[in-house]
Amino acid sequence: MEKNEAAAPPQNDGGETQKHYRGWKAMPFVIGNETFEKLGAIGTLANLLIYLTSVFNMKSITAATLLNIFNGCTNLVTLLGAFLCDTYFGRYKTVGFSIVASFLGLLLIHFTAAFKNLHPPHCIADVCKGPTAGQMTFLMAGFGLMIIGAGGIRPCNLAFGADQFNPNTEAGKKGINSFFNWYVFTYTFAMMISLTVIVYVQTNVSWALGLGIPAALMLIACILFFVGSKIYVKLEATGSPMTSVAQVLVVAIKKRKLKQPDQPWLSLFDYTTPGSINSKLSYSDQFRFLDKAAIITEEDQIKEDGSAADPWRLCSMQQVEEVKCLMRVLPIWMAGVLYFVAQLQLQTYAVFQALQSNRRLGNITIPAASYTVFAMLSLSFWLPIYDRIIVPFLQKVTKKEGGITTLQRQGIGIFLAILTMLLSAIVEDRRRIIALTKPTVGIEPRKGAISSMSASWLIPQLLLYGLSDGFGAVSQLEFYYKQFPENMRSIGGSMFFCAMAVASYLNGLLITVVHRMSRGSKYGDWLPEDLNKGRLDYFYYFVGGIELLNLCYFLVCAKWYKYKEAPQNASEIHLASKQPEKNSV
Repeated sequence: MEKNEAAAPPQNDGGETQKHYRGWKAMPFVIGNETFEKLGAIGTLANLLIYLTSVFNMKSITAATLLNIFNGCTNLVTLLGAFLCDTYFGRYKTVGFSIVASFLGLLLIHFTAAFKNLHPPHCIADVCKGPTAGQMTFLMAGFGLMIIGAGGIRPCNLAFGADQFNPNTEAGKKGINSFFNWYVFTYTFAMMISLTVIVYVQTNVSWALGLGIPAALMLIACILFFVGSKIYVKLEATGSPMTSVAQVLVVAIKKRKLKQPDQPWLSLFDYTTPGSINSKLSYSDQFRFLDKAAIITEEDQIKEDGSAADPWRLCSMQQVEEVKCLMRVLPIWMAGVLYFVAQLQLQTYAVFQALQSNRRLGNITIPAASYTVFAMLSLSFWLPIYDRIIVPFLQKVTKKEGGITTLQRQGIGIFLAILTMLLSAIVEDRRRIIALTKPTVGIEPRKGAISSMSASWLIPQLLLYGLSDGFGAVSQLEFYYKQFPENMRSIGGSMFFCAMAVASYLNGLLITVVHRMSRGSKYGDWLPEDLNKGRLDYFYYFVGGIELLNLCYFLVCAKWYKYKEAPQNASEIHLASKQPEKNSV
C-alpha cells in the first residue's frame, strides 16, 4: 500500500486553510467500519424474506412486496441523503448519524425476534395468526431507521473514504484508485459471510441470535467510525449545489436569444467563489447553449469583489462547466442502468436454474441460493489481483493513471455481461434438454422436475458475472466520484444506487412484458414457474441482445465524453475545448 500522505498545501476548502491527509492510515477505521456495517446490514437483509414468512407469518406475496418496497426505498432515498449531506451536514456528520440510525434499526428488528410479545405466536397445525398492529409498527420502525441509515451511508461512505487521500499527489491519486477496489472487496466479503455463516445461524440455530449478531456488528462499526474521528479529513458542506445548477439553467433560458460568442473561453464571465472546494474547470464546447448564462450584458452588474450582483441574471463560466459535468454523466448513467438489468438476471433466474438442477454433492445438497457465492468469490479474487498486479502493469504500458480509464473498464464490464448472458443461455438450453429427454432426479415443489445436469455447470456463468462486476460496477463508483464536482460527490455516489433502483424496476417491467407477450408464441410462456416448460434461454438471449445495443450506445457516449480538466491558462482552455477526447474508449 501507498505511504501515508503528508499535509496538502494550503487551498480553498470552505474555511479550512490546510488539510492533513492521512491516506491509508485512516483506512483501518474507514474500511473496518464499512466491513462491519455491511456485515450488519446484509446479515439482516439476506434472510429477511424467510423471517417475515416464518416468524411474522406473512404470506409470501405480502413479504415479497414489503421487501421490494423496502429495497426500492433504500436505494432511492440515497439521493435525498446525498443532497442533505452536500448541502447542510457534510459527509462526516451524515455518515455518523446514519450509522447510529442503522444500528437502532437493526436493534429493533432483533427485538422482534428476541421478545415473544413483539412477534405473532408460531403456527399450530397450519393455523397461523398474523402480526398485530403494534407488532407491525415496531417492525416498520426498524425498517424506517434502516432506510434512514441507508440514505446517508450508501452515498456518503464511499466519498468520505476517498476524501482521506490527497488528490493533488501521485500517492493520493493511486490511493483513491485502490480505495474503490477495496471498497467493493469489503462489500463482497460481507456478502459471503452474511449468506453463509449468519444465514446458517438464523435458520438452524436461532432467529434471536441470528439477528442479534448483525446488530452487534453494526455497533462495532459505530465504535470504529467514531474512534477514528481525530484523524479524518472532514470536508464541510458549502450550501446547496443544486441552487447553482438551477441558476445556470434559469439564466441560460433567459438569455437564450443572445448570440454565441466567438471566443467563449475568453469572453465569458470568469469568476471563482472564494473558499470553494471545487477544482477549476476548463471550458468545454459541449452543451454550448448553457454558455449564454455566462455572457455579460449591459444590464448585468458586477460587485467590487468580482462576483455577479444578481446570480439569477449572470452565472460564471465555472458554474456553467459544473452543470455540463452533470449533463455529460447522464447518458453514461443510463448505460449503467441497462448494465445492471443484465446483472440482475444472475441474482434471480440463476437461483431458479439451480433449483431445477442436480445440487447434490456426495451426501450434501447445496442450497440453490448459495451458488451466488461463486460470483462473489470471483469478484473477491479478481479485485486484489487487478489492483496489485494488473494496474501497475497497465500503467507501465499505457502511461495512464489507473492503467486504463474508468469508461474503458465500464465498456469491458458491459461486454462481459453480454458473454454472461450468452453462456447462461447455452447452459440453460442444455439443462432443459437433459430434463426433458433423460431421467430426472426428483421434483422441486411448486416448480417441476429436477434435471440430472449438475448445478456445477452454473458456476462458470456466475464466475463471469463476478468478473463483469469487477469491471462494470467498480468503475461506475469511481467514475461518479471523480466526474462530479467536489461539492456534489455524495450526490454522485447516490447515482450508483439510483441506477440499481431504476434497473430493478425496469427489470420487473421487462419480465412482466416478456411473460405476457410470450404466452401467445408457438413456444409458449418463456418464463413459467416450471423452467422445463419455458424458454429461459430465449430470455437470456433477449437480454444479451439488449446489452449488445447498450454496448453500442455506450461506445458512442464514451467517444463523445470529455473528462473533467483543469488547465492553467486561457490558451490551454481553448486547446482543451477543441481536442477530441482520446481517453474515453
